[in-house]
Amino acid sequence: MHFVALLVLATVAATAAQSCVCNTMKWATCDGSPCECKITLADQVKQTLECTKLIPKCFLMKAEMYRAKKGLSTRSGGKPTDHAFVDNDGIYDPDCEANGVFKAKQCNNTDICWCVNSAGVRRTDKEGQDLKCEKLVETVWVQAQLKHKEGVSLDQAQLKSAMAKAIAERYSVDDKLVTDVKYDKDSRTILVDLRTGTSNVDIATVGYYMEKDIKVLPLFYNDSKKFSPSVDSKNVEFENILVYYVDAEPPTFTMKRLTAGVIAVIVVVVLAIIAGLVVLYISKKRQASAMYQKPEQTTELDEMQKEQLTSS
Repeated sequence: MHFVALLVLATVAATAAQSCVCNTMKWATCDGSPCECKITLADQVKQTLECTKLIPKCFLMKAEMYRAKKGLSTRSGGKPTDHAFVDNDGIYDPDCEANGVFKAKQCNNTDICWCVNSAGVRRTDKEGQDLKCEKLVETVWVQAQLKHKEGVSLDQAQLKSAMAKAIAERYSVDDKLVTDVKYDKDSRTILVDLRTGTSNVDIATVGYYMEKDIKVLPLFYNDSKKFSPSVDSKNVEFENILVYYVDAEPPTFTMKRLTAGVIAVIVVVVLAIIAGLVVLYISKKRQASAMYQKPEQTTELDEMQKEQLTSS
């Protein structure tokens, strides 16, 4: 009997351990009763997570950077070849507030700093430590530009409903977050608009999870599933995604931080415009000169004709 009781307790303990997971973050370590999940953001720094909803984007980026530095996997598919290197999708090691919100000023452990929006995207030139970021500007609109795989033709009305439902179910948000869906059949491109409205949902985090899902980098504990809306009983799979962010205030980039390549392009364009204006000016001058000389030639012919008539 004692052996049976111990076996039952062991089974219960194993079942409890299996249920103690963070469904919204596959890199979390979870244990205890009640279950508590944490994620490592830096050496000796672990962040407690609320796994009933999406993990804030700032924590996700910081965790991914830490894992990349330690040589830990950040991609579920692994390296395709020995010569492949990790594309960190433009991420950096951010400074986060205690609740996972990005700090308005980011320096990435250097003397060069910049201001970001609530999505953590740079919105100013990079400057020194004395840079002032007065506030964290809110990202109010996220547009996901997706391209679905070949072999399907989708109905616009059904697609909008399916996208809203799939986003709501997978990312645990209100389907009203999806304000518009546009579709171009020829290019297989779908534009999905996410707007904050009256919702408190962090649309930047939703966009980040979507981006990872499409790029075969799901962040969920069960990462075998993909973001695949069902339209007319057909599962739509995607081959690419671009995410654009629109802020409540316009960014403040200037020309002074442009790269040499961009400056070179601008110089070439300006020179081409100047050259075109010069050619146009010369052409106009030639036309004017030709018009001026033609009446003179006509007058000389008239005089010669008069002389011939007089002599005759």
